[in-house]
Amino acid sequence: MKKNGERFTELVLEVFKLNGLLLAEGDRIAGEYELSSARWKVLGSVAISGRPMTVAQIGRHMGQARQSVQRIANEMAESGYFTWEDNPSDKRAMLLKLTAKGKRVYKQLEAEQAQWANEAASGLPPDELDSALKVLRRLSDQFGT
Repeated sequence: MKKNGERFTELVLEVFKLNGLLLAEGDRIAGEYELSSARWKVLGSVAISGRPMTVAQIGRHMGQARQSVQRIANEMAESGYFTWEDNPSDKRAMLLKLTAKGKRVYKQLEAEQAQWANEAASGLPPDELDSALKVLRRLSDQFGT
């Protein structure tokens, strides 16, 4: 009989594998818009928040280092997805704001992702999806994100 630690290790390894596969799928979907999964995540963080965000806020939301988000944010601002605006709360931390292009591309990606998700989940029973989500959320809470 397996101990919980062994089961947990198997789960972690499967999550790592799935993460790689999901990133590849994200790259495939976002590639049509000349974006990567990483850029899509930054775009989505700001779009979902519904307000301009600092790079540090985006990093915390994504579980990423501020420096890596900063590089992506700079590149995406240069490409017209975002603009920088002053932050009245902190003059040192500029706010990243979606442009019309950023909003348009995010809406298109959101529609494609919804179709992809429906197809990907079509063979999975809803109760299994609910159970998996519950476990993943508990683990995220346990590790502090």
